[in-house]
Amino acid sequence: NALRQTIESWHVSDFHISAARGAKEAIGEYEHLSASGDNLQQVARNLFENHPATYQKILDAMRDSVPGVSEITTQDTVDGRLVLQFGNGIFKDPFIDRFVSDGTLKMFAYLVLLHDPKPHPFLCVEEPENQLYPRLLPGLAEEFRDYAARGGQVMVSTHSPDFLNATEVEEVFWLEKGENGFSRVCRAQNDEQIVDYMSDGDKMGYLWKQGLFGKADPQ
Repeated sequence: NALRQTIESWHVSDFHISAARGAKEAIGEYEHLSASGDNLQQVARNLFENHPATYQKILDAMRDSVPGVSEITTQDTVDGRLVLQFGNGIFKDPFIDRFVSDGTLKMFAYLVLLHDPKPHPFLCVEEPENQLYPRLLPGLAEEFRDYAARGGQVMVSTHSPDFLNATEVEEVFWLEKGENGFSRVCRAQNDEQIVDYMSDGDKMGYLWKQGLFGKADPQ
């Protein structure tokens, strides 16, 4: 039973901007962000109303990551739906999520996911670098690391050297296609050359671009 509950608590994030953007029904799943992010508004409202300290951490991280963002709130529409509003210190009225950038919305969604009051024991994220400015990736990598430090396990797939540059040698694995249709999992920590380069101050993304990840050559 414990094993079943653990597996049922795994979460695979395949966030879609189109699914998360726009007005949503006010009633729905609000405790955990869905795989596509289509209940972002409900989850944000739940955090704001029931977990204010957690929501403040999310808001502080957004202010540090995205210039101009001062407040993020939810608003009921006249037809009983729910929209996200992004406040900017320059303008009097906030912008609804339909008018904010894909990267802003996606960064907020990841922070909501990673600050879940009841975190998933195993979290998988597919290519988080999509739609995000490269300078946001080191901070996002640190958020993933903090999530793991709080007790969850995180697996992130990426093709971004900028994201890899924010990782440590013991955190990186890659896959190599083998014979007979099987793939081999390789660990960066087991490669003495990579370990030596990292000890000298190099970064994982640069080493990958230089072709040091075996058959996982970016060229």
